[in-house]
Amino acid sequence: MANLYTTPFSDIYDSFLAKVTDDMYMELSKDDTYQMLEELLLSAIPKFEFPRKDLSDYKKSYTTTTTVDEQTKTVYKVGFFNNRLTSEEINILATYMVVEWLGQQLASIENVRMKYSGTDFKFTSQANHIQKLVTLKKEYEREGFHLQRLYKRRTLTEDGYVRSTFDVIMKPLTERSSDNG
Repeated sequence: MANLYTTPFSDIYDSFLAKVTDDMYMELSKDDTYQMLEELLLSAIPKFEFPRKDLSDYKKSYTTTTTVDEQTKTVYKVGFFNNRLTSEEINILATYMVVEWLGQQLASIENVRMKYSGTDFKFTSQANHIQKLVTLKKEYEREGFHLQRLYKRRTLTEDGYVRSTFDVIMKPLTERSSDNG
């Protein structure tokens, strides 16, 4: 159950789906789509190197089945993080979900299988298509890295203002480790 202190996975899914267009998600049931998106999300979590929240503290999605008056009803419950994530953290996770999604597109058997024809046109098009996907994947990896750098270089003060963490970053390492206790 999501509340003010949790973040439903669907918040991250919405951000991801705003970044990609895939008709496959329209063809699947809502539950099947959420299951596929959860796999992408769980694969994306390790790419977020130093989150301020514990991203390993989550509850996976699950289904419950109830029978009332001989009618069985299955309810899909979307997973959630046991932390309230910021929009910045959600965006970083969604960006890395795109990286994972592009990785799936590249690993598709349709891209790997050689297609033979009378001309080299199909092979050239296939190779060109794969190269464009690789380039796009690298761009999203770079974007995710950039978002993480920005995330680490600023913090929110108690009164709601964004402040640079440059002074902490520039402290000598011995001074920083003594500040941590």
